[in-house]
Amino acid sequence: MVREKAAQKLLFLPHAIRQMSRPDRMIETSEIRCIINEGEIIEDYPDDARGHSCLIHGHGNHDRPIHVVCSPKDEYLAIITATFPIKSSGQRISRFGERNEVYVLPSRNDKKYRAFSY
Repeated sequence: MVREKAAQKLLFLPHAIRQMSRPDRMIETSEIRCIINEGEIIEDYPDDARGHSCLIHGHGNHDRPIHVVCSPKDEYLAIITATFPIKSSGQRISRFGERNEVYVLPSRNDKKYRAFSY
């Protein structure tokens, strides 16, 4: 369902735009599209209070690992955030680690969603 909605339209929420445009990240929209199309859904949140969402892991430019949290809606795929995966110790990783390692995604504390489409 995620890839079907992405084919319709991607909507980048303000939080995603802020996270993607941080100087230490500079994640491109083309990287997000690639991750959605080729990445692996590693977490699924069907009962999230804000609606169904999922966490996708993939690789962007220069093979850097990126996590994308998105939410399929009726007519589009909402991009909630995009960030680099980090180990629970807080250190960024250069490649996705073993499945049994613990990773933390920054919390989604934006309560209002104002959407920007791309």
